[in-house]
Amino acid sequence: MDDSAYEAAQLIAGERLPALAVFAADGRPVTVLPASDVLRAVIPGPILEDPSLAGVIDEQGAEACADELGRKRVRDLIRPERHRVELAVVDGDDTVVECAATMARLRSPLLVVTDPADRHRVLGLLTASRLLAALLERLPAPTQPTTK
Repeated sequence: MDDSAYEAAQLIAGERLPALAVFAADGRPVTVLPASDVLRAVIPGPILEDPSLAGVIDEQGAEACADELGRKRVRDLIRPERHRVELAVVDGDDTVVECAATMARLRSPLLVVTDPADRHRVLGLLTASRLLAALLERLPAPTQPTTK
């Protein structure tokens, strides 16, 4: 929560992540920070309201937008509690289908995988693209429709 918003943005961009899981100081998972919310923090409010204004910002203006992230913490980018993306948490022994079902139901771009014996111990994170790849690996290729 107290990490630099700029560093969070760099991680999302550098690793091409759809989101980050946000943790409290004690290591407890709190919420999801979607990449789109980081973008919202970079783009000035008037442009969010009227995207046609984006054409009037030059490269220096874009740099000023990015500088705004340097003054913020991750907590500043988190949606108010009532509008947060619910953090999807699964046990490390859940199946791929169970994980995918949880992610789909919560519409979360990532899952936090915890130790089944200690839900506060995080084992890792799964992205939607990784889960989809795991599901597709297990499915036979569909038959192609025949054309006449």
